[in-house]
Amino acid sequence: MTTSTDTLIYRRADVYHDFYQGRGKDYRGEAAAVLALVRERAPGAASLLDVACGTGAHLRELSGSFAEAAGVDLSPEMLAVAARNNPGLPLHQGDMRDFRLGRRFSAVTCMFSSIGYLRSTADLRQAVRNLAAHLTPDGVLVVEPWWFPDTFLTGWVGADVVTTGGRTISRVSHSVREGSASRMEVHYTVAAPETGIEHFTDTHVMSLFDRGTYEAAFREAGLEPHYTKGEAAGPGIFVGTREGARA
Repeated sequence: MTTSTDTLIYRRADVYHDFYQGRGKDYRGEAAAVLALVRERAPGAASLLDVACGTGAHLRELSGSFAEAAGVDLSPEMLAVAARNNPGLPLHQGDMRDFRLGRRFSAVTCMFSSIGYLRSTADLRQAVRNLAAHLTPDGVLVVEPWWFPDTFLTGWVGADVVTTGGRTISRVSHSVREGSASRMEVHYTVAAPETGIEHFTDTHVMSLFDRGTYEAAFREAGLEPHYTKGEAAGPGIFVGTREGARA
């Protein structure tokens, strides 16, 4: 048995990937919604950069719609799984606040509320500026935020068990509000014939930025933000374009 109170799940990318695939996260549907938002504003968008790409599940669904696609993530373990899911695509290790690829893309995406891990408004502003700096002049930035202070439900409990790839993974979580952030404790139990039973615990602290704070970060980066709730349950999507770009 191993136990950790760090975000170990991002170093156990195989468990992360298998759990969300087994639970039925609709990467394809989410990617289709993102693509529609991009095409509405930039019909000729030819290149995509997925930031905080994780195991590359959204990238895999999106990449076929662009002539070029690439990914960035902070975790080398997540990138290793992403490489298996996206053979041949360029993948880079980097922090969303300060990575530099030396080129621009028609669309930059940051999904699955990854931006919520930024700890301060200054970090948020820095990250959005950096994402915008990787956009072509007529490019589109798509960011899935974490919950707003008025939409976060403190005390939320989640529980799922999936069996995939010959092993069973259970995940139980409990989320509470701590000041201007949420704190989610997650327990994973992984059972497989070859390795037996393993347990580890994650603690995820994520900032509850309000809508106005996100919008201010977009505008400071030279982008006009548009927020849409979308049809699926979740925190919604921010889309940013430069003034003068196709509305």
